[in-house]
Amino acid sequence: MELDPKSNVPLHKQAEDVLRKLIESNEYKNGKLLPNEVDLAKQLNISRNTLRQAINQLVFEGLLIRKKGVGTKVAHKGVVGRLKNWLSFSQEMKMLGVEVRNYELLVNYRKPTPEVADFFEIDEDKYCVVMERVRGNTSYPFVHFISYFNPNLPMTGEENFTMPLYEMMETKYGIIVKTSREEVTARLAGEKVAKKLGISSSDPILIRKRFVYDVNDKPVEYNVGYYRADSFTYTLESSR
Repeated sequence: MELDPKSNVPLHKQAEDVLRKLIESNEYKNGKLLPNEVDLAKQLNISRNTLRQAINQLVFEGLLIRKKGVGTKVAHKGVVGRLKNWLSFSQEMKMLGVEVRNYELLVNYRKPTPEVADFFEIDEDKYCVVMERVRGNTSYPFVHFISYFNPNLPMTGEENFTMPLYEMMETKYGIIVKTSREEVTARLAGEKVAKKLGISSSDPILIRKRFVYDVNDKPVEYNVGYYRADSFTYTLESSR
């Protein structure tokens, strides 16, 4: 925890390095609160302003989370979604080595919202098979999915939804999905989503809408995922 004031490396950068090592330690990496700023600055023998420079950088990088009245804690290592090559949720998790757990699974028939009806080009009175799932790793849930399926598909709601979704659709019905058009927005969780994900209603979430089409460019699934913002990072990669 000692810094070298004679080093050519600025003190706030040295403090960053110390905090990065702290973040990776077994004691802190699962979300434990850091010591308060006064105590930590004393331990490092630097000013609070210098310490805050280091903390602000790590907050910006998503490694630390600062909450007013609570303190600063290490962010849970989360999921990174990429736009360049579209993958299903199960494929994303498998690629990242994350063991997926289903915390909740509900399938029913429901009338579509106006946006869903418009996507499928159906009347709002026509019922759709709807699947809701709360999923996460083996430690905690981090996403609540709601999927509407095109009522013109032969799906009944009796399918084995414990299988990877698109694998099941291809195996059972020969439906091969190809394209996903996506929208990502942010907001506060609200009571319903907060209860599903075990967070506060005032915590931030990311909302990821997927408009899924088959190989014939026919709409198959309208999917909305509500992700814990401390567990999911969405990156875009573009090429010229």
